[in-house]
Amino acid sequence: MKNKIHSLNVINLMIAMIFLQGISLSALAHDGENHAAGSIIPKVPGLPDCQILTAARLFDGVNFPQDNISILIEGEKIKQIGSAEQLSGLCESRIDLGDAAILPGFIDSHAHITYRNVMKGDVLEHGITTVQDTGGPLMAPEGGQGTLRLLSVGPIIQAPGGYPLNIFGGSGGYDDIAIPVDSVIEAENVVADLVAGGATAIKIALEPGGESGAPWMQPHDGPVPATPWPLLSQEIVNAIVTKAHELGKRVLVHVGENIGFERALDAKIDEFAHIPCSEIREDLLQRAVDQGITFVTTIDTLASCVDTTTHKGIHSNTISLASKGAKFIYGSEIGHDNVPWGINGEELHMILHLTSGESIDFSDVINVLKAATSKAGEHLGLAPLGTLVPGAPADIIAVRGNPFEKFKLLEYPDLVISGGRTIVNKFINQPSMAEIDCLFTWAEGKYPDLFAPSGVSTEISSIYSYRYYSASNIYLGVSSADNHVYYMGTDRLLQNEGPISNWLPVSGCR
Repeated sequence: MKNKIHSLNVINLMIAMIFLQGISLSALAHDGENHAAGSIIPKVPGLPDCQILTAARLFDGVNFPQDNISILIEGEKIKQIGSAEQLSGLCESRIDLGDAAILPGFIDSHAHITYRNVMKGDVLEHGITTVQDTGGPLMAPEGGQGTLRLLSVGPIIQAPGGYPLNIFGGSGGYDDIAIPVDSVIEAENVVADLVAGGATAIKIALEPGGESGAPWMQPHDGPVPATPWPLLSQEIVNAIVTKAHELGKRVLVHVGENIGFERALDAKIDEFAHIPCSEIREDLLQRAVDQGITFVTTIDTLASCVDTTTHKGIHSNTISLASKGAKFIYGSEIGHDNVPWGINGEELHMILHLTSGESIDFSDVINVLKAATSKAGEHLGLAPLGTLVPGAPADIIAVRGNPFEKFKLLEYPDLVISGGRTIVNKFINQPSMAEIDCLFTWAEGKYPDLFAPSGVSTEISSIYSYRYYSASNIYLGVSSADNHVYYMGTDRLLQNEGPISNWLPVSGCR
């Protein structure tokens, strides 16, 4: 009786920890490792050996959606796509999602995850499996195996006294939003340092300010400085692009108006990080298309970029670029407080209506989704990321209903898989007590020194079904709130070991 009271008290402590710390459950995870002294806990199984998903419709990132199709995942990769009959017998772990759509995980090509301290798990749970982090502390590439894949470009290279440090503050550096340079040699050295530190691309700012409705023309840490702001010289911009290309890296640029836009064209940059705010001359837009430069959209967060006199700006630029055959990839600028920190249905909606011409057909819808999947993966140099083809990373989302008719559904995915690991699965029914008991018993047999003595009874307290192992003073439980497995060692840190849907096939309990 004493042990039972003790165990209930600790389970209540587990629940209290979740609410008092004010953070998501996933933030308590330790990547499947117990850091308590003298204890070893198994890694989170990362993934079942195989799994088959079937749904009413599947978009592979390239072709028109296929009806009643299945996808076979082996480990971290897509193995095969075909009918349920074609995949029959290839894997025992099968989930029929019913009236749902399966798509590749989305790629957001303009985010500020690190600089804005955005919770990566929140972004992943809302359908973005890869982001290009465009401005912030330099980091090596990370994620992709159950965590958000983050591709850092590091700090933005800017002119001394210019944007963005003149708006956001700071002295600049490799751990800041930007780094100023004032000579060709300094610029080349910074590019080399960024690449050596893991930058997947180089970003520069050519922003003199003054654009009507632009977010950077609003007060941040103080009054907006008088414009025009200092710009990098053409010589320095040319040197940055040349050096980056020598090192095999793309160059993207923040511009908002004609002066910076033309300077970027002359330097032969690869990517505009935004569609510019101010009206851009038609000859310059045509040059950009002719040079094959890619545009990241970010239309929703910059929707107020419209000149009050001419009524021209980001919308008219997008329409003109589309009519000229420009290349677009999806970006929503995750980190801004006026857009979702996940898939942005309004961004998709605006891309569709501004790039489709006088009428919209189904191919236009598919092109919008390609901009967030296969086209983005290809542009980032990571193909077949962004597709569901054999050999591609198993980054997958699924939603109930038909997102090809209603983009909004994509903001709330019912299934998210990263590198074969299930992050969200609202299709799985609540596990039965028999399955939970089976999992606990399997764990006892697999790790007898950890979960001892074996054969203890399963208790229920609040949202947890759990077992307390008195010999090792350890708890193992399953939460009905999210159907995740939780572990508490002697350090009394509650560790999230991932969805039970990952564990049941591994343990042979489903």
